[in-house]
Amino acid sequence: MNEQALFCDGTAAYVIPAEPKEREMVRLRFRTAKDDIDCVRLITGNVGYDMEKESSRGLFDYYTINWKLGEEPFSYCFQVEKGEELCYYGRCGVSKERKIFYDFRIVPGFSTPDWAKGAVMYQIFTDRFYNGDPSNDVEDREYYYIGGYSSRVKDWNKYPAAMGVREFYGGDLQGVIEKLDYLQDLGVEVLYFNPLFVSPSNHKYDIQDYDYIDPHYGAIVDDGGEVLPEGVTENRQATKYQRRTGSFKNLEASNELFIQLVEELHRRGMKIILDGVFNHCGSFNKWMDRERIYEGQDTYEPGAYVSADSPYRSYFRFFQEEPGAWPYNGNYDGWWGHDTLPKLNYEDSTKLENYILQIGRKWVSPPYNVDGWRLDVAADLGRSNEYNHYFWKKFRQAVKDANPNALILAEHYGDPGEWLQGDEWDTVMNYDAFMEPVTWFLTGMEKHSDEAREELLGNADNFVGSIQHHMANMLTPSLQVAMNELSNHDHSRFLTRTNHIVGRVEHLGPEAAEAYVNPAVMREAVVMQMTWPGAPTVYYGDEAGVCGFTDPDNRRTYPWGHEDQEMLSFHKEMIRIHKEFPALRTGSLKLLCWDENILAYGRFLEEPIIVIINNRSELAEVTVPVWCAEVAQRCRMVRLMYSYLDGYTMEYEEYLVRNGDLVVNMGAHSALVLKAIDES
Repeated sequence: MNEQALFCDGTAAYVIPAEPKEREMVRLRFRTAKDDIDCVRLITGNVGYDMEKESSRGLFDYYTINWKLGEEPFSYCFQVEKGEELCYYGRCGVSKERKIFYDFRIVPGFSTPDWAKGAVMYQIFTDRFYNGDPSNDVEDREYYYIGGYSSRVKDWNKYPAAMGVREFYGGDLQGVIEKLDYLQDLGVEVLYFNPLFVSPSNHKYDIQDYDYIDPHYGAIVDDGGEVLPEGVTENRQATKYQRRTGSFKNLEASNELFIQLVEELHRRGMKIILDGVFNHCGSFNKWMDRERIYEGQDTYEPGAYVSADSPYRSYFRFFQEEPGAWPYNGNYDGWWGHDTLPKLNYEDSTKLENYILQIGRKWVSPPYNVDGWRLDVAADLGRSNEYNHYFWKKFRQAVKDANPNALILAEHYGDPGEWLQGDEWDTVMNYDAFMEPVTWFLTGMEKHSDEAREELLGNADNFVGSIQHHMANMLTPSLQVAMNELSNHDHSRFLTRTNHIVGRVEHLGPEAAEAYVNPAVMREAVVMQMTWPGAPTVYYGDEAGVCGFTDPDNRRTYPWGHEDQEMLSFHKEMIRIHKEFPALRTGSLKLLCWDENILAYGRFLEEPIIVIINNRSELAEVTVPVWCAEVAQRCRMVRLMYSYLDGYTMEYEEYLVRNGDLVVNMGAHSALVLKAIDES
């Protein structure tokens, strides 16, 4: 039996239709070598059903069976027989025994938005992207937060401070609007923003008001008041901040600017995803008002910190509830014990639950028309796993009822399978099934740069085993929209990981993040990012060569006028290649061969794309069985991209396939992307 020829996955070539509805007839396909197999059976439960040979094409036979789905998830694998030989085929390929964990799975009625499948996303940490409106910049001593005053950074190129949560460079939505031509020229299709709602920090994961865009990112049309005098730390005297973030003129003007941004993105055919922080809010939040910035404003109800009679008291869990605990009751539940991050008390407040569900609907509905949510620490919401699942089911229904094409994407570490059953999240930030395996394989570094593991550097067996296992935890519609990042605001920059320096900025200094980096390894990673199943997501500045240890150092400003032009051009070309070939958006993935620091795989749908990675520091001859990815046994292939130690080239070059194999010489730290030439 030719086991290399056996193939199936959950893509549209093997599940027809790819996202079937409840009680719909679905056609399932399976591939074998031509005239090689006696019998293929579909196995579901403990019962086998014979499949019929549907067609032959090239080197392969295709077997099919029609199956009427019900309302429940449908799990299956394949049993293949030839003479005395018998094997099973599931999500991780061929095995001698059935492995039920790796069965294929279809959830009738579950689909993810087509626009998000393989979409090129771009993550923007707004304060550090571009300052388009200096009039809304945070002022020095505008308020006091976590042991210090807010500060306005005058030097755009300054490294972020070690405790940089309250320093602001001035990036804003107007800056994004002014750079949309740049983003579109880069090839970006979707913008994902770190939180934009009113918040005192530059990261804005401590929401102050879920109903409005922060005027420091939006528009300040009603300014006034005073900053805090030196030595004063009580924010009830921060009248400038109170006016800027509490005046409805500013809040409404900021929402209007946001609407303009969304409309312009949609006019350009682009999409937008907002960050939803619903597990906790901030101590500045108008519902809590620990900082007493709303206490004196007639247009706001008293916060739960201020008054026992607050309409928001049930939104939080207070540990001391006797009458004498108020006013100014600081004994409440904070996320991970942080009193600046009050945990929201869903189980005891239906009113809070309904409010957050309304927020979920509001921003994906007119006039805002956002295209999706990224959910911060989504698995932490609530105090129990049972409530967590209950809430996300309701959230999905609320958001999808308002905008059926909205994407629901969650931050999650570890196995996300229990949330990806088709009735909660659409997908995840793809740490386990992309960022981590790629990082270990290419750099041997942990994603925070906190650890180096020599045994994982170039360990292709570990890469293949890890990535296949974690991909098997996701339904195909989830996998195709998963956010594949190399870097983001929570981890070190990938380019910094290529220097193999372990540590953080507070011990090593920011300059160490730029020392001894290897751009060729970064280009290898970008090739994988742009050719792997999922939505490749560029963290702002990665395309320009920005370095940085884990946060806050990874939140450096975009280096306008000082970009690494070669890295920028390389990103642009790889994004173009990704968008040009349908196989790279929704095609099948077949791992073809691997060895120490060597990896080759194919993506195929209408025409096959072959990717070869040599992460060794010396030349390597690699023989790739490209026929497994439906490349003809004898044909020519043409180079789309070749990245090597000193640069990259897209110059036309042909490669010969003989007897289904491609033999190539790969330079040190190189990546090669090829397509077959149509000779029909």
